[in-house]
Amino acid sequence: MTKKERYAYILNYFSEQMPVVTTELQFGSAFQLLCATLLSAQCTDKRINQVTPALFERYPDAKAMAQAEPEDVFEYVRSVSYPNSKSRHLVEMSRMLVADFNGEVPSDMDDLVKLPGVGRKTANVMQAVWFGRAAMAVDTHVFRVSHRLGLVPDKANTPLKVEQELMRNIPAEDVPNAHHWLLLHGRYVCTSRKPHCEKCPFDHFCPKKI
Repeated sequence: MTKKERYAYILNYFSEQMPVVTTELQFGSAFQLLCATLLSAQCTDKRINQVTPALFERYPDAKAMAQAEPEDVFEYVRSVSYPNSKSRHLVEMSRMLVADFNGEVPSDMDDLVKLPGVGRKTANVMQAVWFGRAAMAVDTHVFRVSHRLGLVPDKANTPLKVEQELMRNIPAEDVPNAHHWLLLHGRYVCTSRKPHCEKCPFDHFCPKKI
């Protein structure tokens, strides 16, 4: 199977089985999606969805959170990974949004990655999920699945290189969904420690079989 055929098979399968797909994070605005995505780094979406309702009730927008101190936000996010740094980033991010963007989340990639705590992956999530653009966010799941299924070469050894390789091979109209397809496949089927190969629709041509 050529690489082109591999991509076509995987994308066709997902488009038929999961035509409508989005993030499992719960949010009600661009600001809330940004906060939830920042918090989700090295943490499960399930855990984030448990803590954000109370967080967003107290701090529904950037202007409200900008008035808080990190230790105030910490009390709401203490059960997530790295709560000290994340609470600090949330407050600093909110203050920059208010000071530089009138409290609104910017759509420009360069502006997004200037925000405290916002890296390329988080910015790409905002681009794809909120702004509907062809952006590929590469988290640990996407990185792992892309390598295991042979979608990217071994030399694509950083998230950026994986992103670039996927973007070269996935049609622009499929890119926003493809992020979620690969992520969910990694979260529920092609798991890190014990992948459920018996449930995988791609097992018959997975590189491990070759």
